[in-house]
Amino acid sequence: MLIAEDDASVAGALAAVLARAGHETTGVARGGDVLLRHRDAELVLLDLGLEDMDGLEALRRLRAVSDVPAIVVTARGDERSTVRALRLGADDYLVKPVRMHELLARIEAVARRRGGPDAGAGAADVVIVDDVRIDLAAHRVSTTAGDVALTPTEHALLAVLARRVGVAVSRQQILDEVWGDAYAATSRSYDVHLAQVRQKLPGLTITTIRGFGCRLEEGDAA
Repeated sequence: MLIAEDDASVAGALAAVLARAGHETTGVARGGDVLLRHRDAELVLLDLGLEDMDGLEALRRLRAVSDVPAIVVTARGDERSTVRALRLGADDYLVKPVRMHELLARIEAVARRRGGPDAGAGAADVVIVDDVRIDLAAHRVSTTAGDVALTPTEHALLAVLARRVGVAVSRQQILDEVWGDAYAATSRSYDVHLAQVRQKLPGLTITTIRGFGCRLEEGDAA
């Protein structure tokens, strides 16, 4: 695991916690080193205050060459930074000071979304809604125009809805299945990733149910 953090004491604390949890870590303080060393990492923990560049720029450059899982861990708690990071491809966003048990839970959730099979897949591995084909087992979404590139988090969110087409799914259930039980319900990740799914798949109708959650409508529901 690659820890990109310019504060040596913070990097050391993160490395110690991750080592106790069985993770091998490498620390860097520069965005340039993230771009050089990400290929050897199973996940990147990325601070936004790096020595040579803003962490958001490092994330943008990283996503241009790699889809390695990346969790932003930063002191910036403003909405603008959170939304920008998620839209640039961060898998998650944590604000310092970080509760270490929550960090470990987020790492496990990202690893599950990235590499594990979809929970509940099997009976209906492929869901078709109008011209959108959602292959849950292959993590592949396509339309008549071709494949649609979704991030693992976007696919995981869509999969929760696709397994229950026409059924209202609560926000908390989506948070639990996609981000894990420890995920804070107030996070912006849910809203940003849902908006991204809607933008990338305008042929789908995902209805927001105020105060509850949302529903993926069956074909011709729009």
